[in-house]
Amino acid sequence: MNLKRVVVTGIGALTPIGNTSEEFWKGLVAGVSGAAPITKFDASLFKTQFACEVKNLNVEDFIDRKEAR
Repeated sequence: MNLKRVVVTGIGALTPIGNTSEEFWKGLVAGVSGAAPITKFDASLFKTQFACEVKNLNVEDFIDRKEAR
């Protein structure tokens, strides 16, 4: 087997229970569920009314506006 070197340069998380590694870990340890009623669109026409949406996310906090497009 040919092993290759890997370098981890950071850690991050964008999840329904936190948008940073710290928020995510605290939520995970506290047993927080990311499942909630769908708020991003009108889900009344669908059988499923719950989802794990990422909330309070501003993409421009992570990448510049040009890349976000």
